[in-house]
Amino acid sequence: MGAGASSVMGLEGEAGGQQTGLGDLPESCVAAVIVHLDPPEICRAARLSRTFRGAASADLVWETKLPSNYRHLLALASDEKNPHKKSRLCKKEIYARLCRPNPFDGGTKEFWLEKTSGGICLLISSKALLITGIDDRRYWNYIPTEESRHQALQAPKLKFRFHTVAYLQQTWWFEVDGEIDFCFPAGSYSLFFRLHLGRATKRLGRRICITEHIHGWDIKPVRFQLSTSDGHHFRSKCYLEKPGSWILYHAGDFVVENSDVSTNLKFSMKQIDCTHTKGGLCVDSVLIYPKGCSREKVFTIDTVT
Repeated sequence: MGAGASSVMGLEGEAGGQQTGLGDLPESCVAAVIVHLDPPEICRAARLSRTFRGAASADLVWETKLPSNYRHLLALASDEKNPHKKSRLCKKEIYARLCRPNPFDGGTKEFWLEKTSGGICLLISSKALLITGIDDRRYWNYIPTEESRHQALQAPKLKFRFHTVAYLQQTWWFEVDGEIDFCFPAGSYSLFFRLHLGRATKRLGRRICITEHIHGWDIKPVRFQLSTSDGHHFRSKCYLEKPGSWILYHAGDFVVENSDVSTNLKFSMKQIDCTHTKGGLCVDSVLIYPKGCSREKVFTIDTVT
């Protein structure tokens, strides 16, 4: 028999014995191997055979993919209010549950698990932000839109949507502040403001951008600030550009070392030079990603020392 023969010799050394393959491996052995794969690779391996499918569902495999504080994150999931229901979920089901959008705080915030890094992505609606003058309709309005959304990193067809954005017509004093306490899994994260110059709408089925209110953003830069409960501070500035496109403006980075302790974040963007007015800006949301994971347009800004 040649070395490249596909059959395997029987116990007595004769050809034609019972063939063996990957499916004959014990599930525990397969699980010990695929535990080193990324979640998408584990799901692909599950298609190979019944043995691989069983191993790919083992708790010991998926527990290594879950953040250490997954029980706390699961408690925030909107439809996991029944503790008995939570206790019946296997680790694979918990992982899948956390990878879906999980709204909290009255639906003004959402979080989901980023599959590659194991970190958490967080989306904060404009309605969860403190916007100076938002109650005065001469300056600000919440407008309905189909563009208040963010395309998920691993699932291009899955979209998170708040249905409205805050639209600024004109103001002298522009200031948007936010704060959140959250138990992030350990890792490095980046915080962005998702902004759009001009008001997007549709005419005859085509997307257009209404630019009549855009002014003042090229005179002085917008200043971004980020501070954390462990004393970290980040400041930056930039001019708002590129009307007609949703852009993520990078406000700063932070590091989480202990996932069992809540991290307090305070962040803001402002342009409070009252020598000129500014307007024509949509504020959609604040996004927090594991560092380096963003796939949307990111605008480079200057760090303020």
